[in-house]
Amino acid sequence: MTEPDYISLAFRKASIMKRIAPWMIVTAGVLWGSMGIFVKRYDTFGLTSMDIVAIRAVTTTFLMLGFLLIYNRRLLKIRWKDWWCFFGTGILSILFFGFCYFTAIKMTSLSVAAVLLYTAPAMVMLLSRILFREKITLHKLVALAATFAGCIFVTGIAGGGQAMSFSGILVGLGAGFGYALYSIFSRYALERGYHTYTIIFYTFLVAAIGVFPFTNVVGVVNTMTAQVSMTLFSLVFGLVSTVLPYVLYTIGLKYVENCKASIIASVEPVVATILGIVLFGERLTINVGIGIALVLGAIVLCNKKDKNDKSRFEK
Repeated sequence: MTEPDYISLAFRKASIMKRIAPWMIVTAGVLWGSMGIFVKRYDTFGLTSMDIVAIRAVTTTFLMLGFLLIYNRRLLKIRWKDWWCFFGTGILSILFFGFCYFTAIKMTSLSVAAVLLYTAPAMVMLLSRILFREKITLHKLVALAATFAGCIFVTGIAGGGQAMSFSGILVGLGAGFGYALYSIFSRYALERGYHTYTIIFYTFLVAAIGVFPFTNVVGVVNTMTAQVSMTLFSLVFGLVSTVLPYVLYTIGLKYVENCKASIIASVEPVVATILGIVLFGERLTINVGIGIALVLGAIVLCNKKDKNDKSRFEK
């Protein structure tokens, strides 16, 4: 293959990936939205929120390790000078986000915590502007506003008269900040040439180590090994709620700006709400319908290209 043919093939591949990348991120959001199905099962065993975070991190680490040993062992190599990228994704994002989010649920409510969590796209937008010089466009601002409003309607805060304490709001915003940091630190790791699989493996290896002091290790081990069905259930939990969505999301980050990716992934609370209605008999209200429409509208808007916004492959 001649050099011009190789360049042409590379551009065609990039063009195809750029078109499907938003749908990869949507799929990641859908899979994250299914997490409640697994969490409800673990709740019946009396596990704490951090115990569930530990199961998620440990199963993901082992699944990714087994996969990489078969697929390509070289992807397990990292440069020690880049350790901070994985400390950022593992501790500052996954662990800090989980701790703040579950604490916010206890201090406020599930709906309030969910809305505060979805301040993350705004934080990603500001951080990406400062760190990566990503443009803040009208499309992004409108999509951001629609996403946040949609989350308010979906979670039931609109017209619900929810009580909120200052400390609860602060912790909830901490969850949003931690959630946003995955996009930021993953971008740094991608720019340093690390493969998507490498990023995910070390993210959850670091998170698994970091969550250890906050976990009832005996209770977690007993739950995961009590029955073969629970062992398989935990592996499926790691695969569906973590491995697959993080692979899809991190690949998507190569072709979609941080802010847009974060907004598109906001389909997660919509999916969680729909599953609650279908599987657990939760009520569908007008407000929920409005919220779903707003979030889906924001996703469509994110996929509409700005006239002055050039693709990263056209630079």
